[in-house]
Amino acid sequence: MEIVISETKQELGQKAAQRGAELIRKAILERGEANIIVATGASQFEMLGELVKEDIDWSVVTGFHLDEYIGIPETHPASFRKYLKERFVDIVSPKEFIYVNGSVNPYEECARLGELIGKHPIDVAFVGIGENSHLAFNDPPADFETDKAYLVVNLDEDCRRQQMGEGWFPTIDDVPQQAISMSIKQIMKSGAIICSVPDARKAKAVFNTIYGEISPATPASIMRNHPQAFLFLDLPAASEIRERMS
Repeated sequence: MEIVISETKQELGQKAAQRGAELIRKAILERGEANIIVATGASQFEMLGELVKEDIDWSVVTGFHLDEYIGIPETHPASFRKYLKERFVDIVSPKEFIYVNGSVNPYEECARLGELIGKHPIDVAFVGIGENSHLAFNDPPADFETDKAYLVVNLDEDCRRQQMGEGWFPTIDDVPQQAISMSIKQIMKSGAIICSVPDARKAKAVFNTIYGEISPATPASIMRNHPQAFLFLDLPAASEIRERMS
């Protein structure tokens, strides 16, 4: 795993977007098209803000949505469909963007998404990690073994408190208890992984991801097994690893 530390969140976003854009352009040059995964949440604000400025032929890019809450409509302020539509899809107008619909039967939706992504080998996955080291909504202990592309998952209390703490929901009781998430194995099938992680509140998770055991107890640690994974950090997020790295 390549680690890139920036002084600010904005610089982190620029570097992550630039690396991701290079990889998208490379796929387009080689195959005439590209397939990507796009994440949401506060950790992706700066990266997405820079990615939409990149010189990319979005008309040949197909995007897949990483995860979504079950049971909230697209109009809800915390809806990841709403987030991606406003911050990415409506700006760049990709060839196609395949959303996770959390308002329908979740098991049928997982099957639908699994069939679609099976036809689109992913070139670049843009992801983040959670305060509990989750990858997508795969909270610990994550399922490293399932071959399903998308899963119905239960959200643990740490994950739900993070969502409330970021301001997406007014109280913990308002945070859904389940979500549809791309699986660990599906994320790891990506040609490259661009992982953007700002903020001091993620510092412990970053340390465990890099130096802890590769284990379902630390889901993001699995990225160390990927041949082309890039971890972009700002100084606060890197605060617990910098002494170890020096």
